[in-house]
Amino acid sequence: MNQMLISDGKYLRPSKETRVLAILDSLAKESELSQFELGRRLNLSGAMINQYLNSLAADRLVEFLPVNGKSFRYVLTPDGDATRRRMFSDYSSETIRLYSTIKSFIQDRLRVLRERGLRRLVLFGASETCEVVLSALRESEFTVVALLDNDDSKHGHNFHGHVVAHPMILESLVCDAVVVTSFGKQDEIHEQLKPLCASRGIHIMRF
Repeated sequence: MNQMLISDGKYLRPSKETRVLAILDSLAKESELSQFELGRRLNLSGAMINQYLNSLAADRLVEFLPVNGKSFRYVLTPDGDATRRRMFSDYSSETIRLYSTIKSFIQDRLRVLRERGLRRLVLFGASETCEVVLSALRESEFTVVALLDNDDSKHGHNFHGHVVAHPMILESLVCDAVVVTSFGKQDEIHEQLKPLCASRGIHIMRF
């Protein structure tokens, strides 16, 4: 969880609260972590880790226990563990709201296919975003005919109830539309699909 918490993206940048939660969660699991190792795992500088730990100690959330003359164990106090649990609950609630927003966005885009009577779908891209698309499709009138991916290492593996296949099988599939579910490579995949889909009248949807 911690790497996910502090990953520095373009739109979702870690806040001070996020970093505090990541530190508290790491120490709850491994109090033997050195400041260097803690910083390495959370992608934070040694100076920043030291500053956070001193602040947490001043707030009586973390206790420094000497191991020898040069090192310490960083142990959560009862208040520290209660704070960690409360912060994680808040973080989880925000994450679920964000997930629901993305799912609603996907469902709105899929409505275009439904209105055109395009119900038999091929998904292209066995990624994390594909998982959200599959969730949005659950209990809908759409049928997922196949799940394709360019990554050979994924072929033949089960992805949330669907076996990942090579794109070449698209030539033999009966479908109405291909939905590009690899958000990071939408344009590249679209260009790859365009010749075959154009010749067979298959609609391509990008998000």
